[in-house]
Amino acid sequence: MAVEKYGVLKGFAIESRMERDDNTPHYQVHMIDEEDTHYRIAVNVMSSSEESEVLYLVDEQFSAPKTSDLLALPYGFTVLGHENKETAIDYIRDELFNPAEMNPLPHDVTGPDNDLNDMLDKYIQKAIQEKAAVYIFGSRFGPEKQKDKIFGFQPTNGMHNVHMNQGNEDKPGREKDWAEDNGTWHDGALFIQFENYWVAVFLAFLSQSWCTDDKGYPTEQCDHKSAGIIY
Repeated sequence: MAVEKYGVLKGFAIESRMERDDNTPHYQVHMIDEEDTHYRIAVNVMSSSEESEVLYLVDEQFSAPKTSDLLALPYGFTVLGHENKETAIDYIRDELFNPAEMNPLPHDVTGPDNDLNDMLDKYIQKAIQEKAAVYIFGSRFGPEKQKDKIFGFQPTNGMHNVHMNQGNEDKPGREKDWAEDNGTWHDGALFIQFENYWVAVFLAFLSQSWCTDDKGYPTEQCDHKSAGIIY
């Protein structure tokens, strides 16, 4: 099926919140666009599977044709579909980075700069200070009438699924079947446009396979370091 309401949000980060004790913790970002529309970005920092650590890769000098597409985007949310597929992201087919360079990182470790919350906060705080444009790929939720549960703005509105959205195994009977989110060209990511350089953040779950068919379903179970991945 692929995640619903897939697209990219372009705006500015104004505050953030780390979650460490929740059962499904997220790194939360409060963003606004040029029309002062408010958004909450919920970034998974822990998986609900047995392999709880999340894979990550940060490219602090990101350079790819994709940045030209991003620069051309209007502020706010842009739906991505067949008519503008070239702007969408696919971790396996896009060749934006080498998956073998991804590493797992826990969401909560005592001390500074040593867990996924700390890593994300480092770049978001710099983006806030420098008023850098932030681009969030994922799926949109809202707007809904109630106040946002984290930042209190109303109506609640934002982005989630800011990670790879394919390669999920179909396991009948579990409370949430993540295989429903499988799809090609529907992956999430985070990009920050600083004055003279771009930073890109890519996230995936250890339980996801990197060998998928044209609908994003796993053809076999292979990890991010698999020789089957061509880069």
